[in-house]
Formats: sequence, C-alpha cells, structure tokens
Amino acid sequence: MRPQELNLLMIFDAIMTESSITRAADRLALTQPAVSNALSRMRQLWHDELFVKDGRGIQPTVYAQNLWTQIRDPLQQLDQAVAPDHFDASSAKRTFKIAAPDAIIDMTWPALRQLIEDNAPGINIHTIPYTITNTEQLLNDAEVDLVIGAHTSNNHLFRSEYLYTPCFVCIMRPDHPLAQQDLCLTKFAQADHLLVSLSGDITGYTDQVLAQHGLSRRIAMTVNHFSIVPEILKSSDLIAVVPSTTVECEIFNRELIAITPPLEITPAQTSIHWHMRQEHDKGLNWLRHHIARIIRAYTSEHKTRLHADYCRHSAQ
Repeated sequence: MRPQELNLLMIFDAIMTESSITRAADRLALTQPAVSNALSRMRQLWHDELFVKDGRGIQPTVYAQNLWTQIRDPLQQLDQAVAPDHFDASSAKRTFKIAAPDAIIDMTWPALRQLIEDNAPGINIHTIPYTITNTEQLLNDAEVDLVIGAHTSNNHLFRSEYLYTPCFVCIMRPDHPLAQQDLCLTKFAQADHLLVSLSGDITGYTDQVLAQHGLSRRIAMTVNHFSIVPEILKSSDLIAVVPSTTVECEIFNRELIAITPPLEITPAQTSIHWHMRQEHDKGLNWLRHHIARIIRAYTSEHKTRLHADYCRHSAQ
C-alpha cells in the first residue's frame, strides 16, 4: 500500500469515528478543506460516494460501513505499535466535558477538584446540562466525553460502567401531618408532591407505579434540579420521592425526615457512559477511574451512615 493511501485510510477512519468532517479535522489537527480534499480523493480511488448529507450531518454509505469494519482494528493496532498512547496526569493539559445531573455534581466534583489540584493541575472539567433523553446524542455528536446518569442502551457504539443503584425515600418536613402517622398508599397518593424532572416531563416512574394500583397523585410543583428540593420541602406541605443521597445532610440534621415509600420503586442504575471511539483514550480512562472511585466511596459511606441513623432513630 502506498503511503498516501494509508493517510487516506486514517482520515477516513477519523471521519467515520467522528461522523463529521469538521470534528475529524480537529481530531487530526488538519484544516477542514484538507479533509474535504482527502475525501474527494477517496471517492475517486474507491469509486464510492462514501458519505452523504443527512440534515446537518453526514451518513456513511454501505461501502463505507463495510470498509470501516475491516480497517478499524488494524489501524488501531498500527497506531498503538508506532505511537502508543501515553497519559501523564501531572503534565497533561486537557479539557474534559461531562454531562451529569446536579446530584452527581454535588457528591463528586469537590473531591474531583481536590484530586486534580493535587495530581493533575493542567486538567479542566467543564460540565454541561444533562437529561436522561440526551445521553446518546451528546456522546454521538462528541459534545461531551462522558455522561453520568441513568441510561440503558443496546447501541454497540456506547460503553457503560455501573456505579451504584440509588435508594429512593419519601421526604418531608418533620412536622408534616403525614410524618405523625403511618404513611399508607392512599394518603401518599392524596398528598401534594414535588417532582424533580430533569427532562421537563410532569410525570415520573412513581406515577407509573401508582397507575398500576389504580391511583394517581397531584404534582403540585416541578423543578429541574435536586439542590432546591430541601428548601422547598422545609417550608411547605409538599412531599417528594428522591434518591437519599440528594438530601443526606438534611436527613442527618433532622431538617427533613425520610420514610420508606408505601410502594415498590425499582430505581434505575446509575452508570458512567462514553463513546466507543474513546475506548482506548488513556486520559479519559484515567478520569473515568477516579470519578467512579469517588462516587462508589461516597455512596458506600452514605449507605452506612443512613443505616446507622435509621437504627439510632428506631431505638429512640
């Protein structure tokens, strides 16, 4: 194979990986016209259109998909053999973009920042808005490096690592009328509810479970982040079903009380997600490892504290 053909294959691989000529140019440190000219040469040599416009993006032809299947792994092996990836956290200068809900940010970012200041001062972490529904789009469009949240997918383009399964509790102020009695399903459904909706929907999984019992509830207020929940509940008659980690301090300080919901709520697992094109990115792997470690340590400690607090409260 002539050197120029190998170069074309590398550019072709970048376009396939990024699904964008512009991002492929950034990835290869080339200008967009240079990548476009290379694509023209590919079309002439390989007698195929290779990529067609699809809205504002591009889609590969069947020929391009088949070609990439054959060359992707050999190119990665060649790249590793000639210039193996190396990541030195202490000297690296990179910016990582992460989509995560505020509950994850609160439990992770302080410890993550301390780690970076101590061990990787050139690393920047930029956070962007997250909803359950935009995970695949954010990763596919390379708008973020990682997404942390509840998402399941059978798409082979995405990778995931399980972090933890949240524990949902029903919370309210200590002198709430429902706090002074056993919380049955009927009274739970009749109460005024606060819903945290990251996507903007006015119903959640709890509503689906209630519907199975022939019941519904009044969503009296919705918010799009967890951090405001304690302040609203402490000064109102609203109740809410949320992950216990989001109201940890208020539960332990007795500013709010946590009650087991009177219905079975199966929580979605929280995982960290990334695109397969970054599977071998040692810098991103370093970051993933530490984020996962911080989150697992936090949730494990929270679970232990919550259990001890529950036992102490039950004995009083």
